[in-house]
Amino acid sequence: MKEAMLYERIEEDKVRCHLCSHFCVIKPGKRGICGVRENKEGTLYTLVYGKVIASHIDPIEKKPLFHFQPGSRSYSISTVGCNFRCLHCQNWEISQYPRLYPDIAGVDTTPEDVVKRAEESGCSSISYTYTEPTIFMEFAYDCARLAHERGIKNVFVSNGYMSSEATELISPYLDGINIDLKGDNEFYKKVVGGKLQPVLDSIRQMKEKDIWVEVTTLIIPGLNDSEEFLKWVAEFIKSVDPAIVWHVTQFYPTYKMTDRGRTPVSTLRKARKIGINAGLKYVYEGNVPGEGGENTYCPHCGELLIERFGFQLLKVNMEGGQCKKCHTRIEGVEMP
Repeated sequence: MKEAMLYERIEEDKVRCHLCSHFCVIKPGKRGICGVRENKEGTLYTLVYGKVIASHIDPIEKKPLFHFQPGSRSYSISTVGCNFRCLHCQNWEISQYPRLYPDIAGVDTTPEDVVKRAEESGCSSISYTYTEPTIFMEFAYDCARLAHERGIKNVFVSNGYMSSEATELISPYLDGINIDLKGDNEFYKKVVGGKLQPVLDSIRQMKEKDIWVEVTTLIIPGLNDSEEFLKWVAEFIKSVDPAIVWHVTQFYPTYKMTDRGRTPVSTLRKARKIGINAGLKYVYEGNVPGEGGENTYCPHCGELLIERFGFQLLKVNMEGGQCKKCHTRIEGVEMP
């Protein structure tokens, strides 16, 4: 165990955690909503420091990040635990583990181990992913700081529920983030176990910190697929920056949400059209390889710039981060 960051001691040996926007008040001997931060006699400890439950070499497009070092590989890690309880979580065995079992699973790993493995595998970034990285912030922070010193970039794949203090803490070492914007406030209340506003605040704050931001909306039939909601999301993203990438992604039944089928491709196309019509420069369809919605087109002249199939780049028609045809700059991090 390691003493947690971002908390305060309050009355009767209780603590208030400031890591995420739940701001849990935790009694002695109890844990926060995430299940991996425990109050021991008035001191808050993280139970997952260095307890890596999953580690893989992934294409950066899997995060998904399409305008962040396209075609590169990212060393991806996670611990158990999450501050959300999404009914449709695809990684529920990891995220909900502390609520299902008494132990904290994971392989003891140091930040030096993580960075070394990233270097040895030729990865240009480390992704903190598979579950909410905020809940293992202490370990992610130490890894990210060391990676930053070695010239390796850092990426969060996040639900966006971190506190503003957590964003301030990690921002000097964070290069990119994909944030889920899942639904309206009622969706967050019923399906997720949270609120919408902190997510919107995180998107804005990350952008203000000059961190590369992409947004994902997993479109679930009957829950967040209305034209009204999709237009609202597109307008919100545009209000932050029209160059923020929006991924509209196909849902498939999993975990506790098996009562509805996959999202029709026609719905994804409608969402992509809504985003483009709203003025967003880059909107992509996810989880439907080969349908054409994964490609990058020049927002000025419409030229095909990056052709993709799933997580693979098939063709690149750019030079120096610009469209070869009209020389428009394509926003992103280390674009071809």
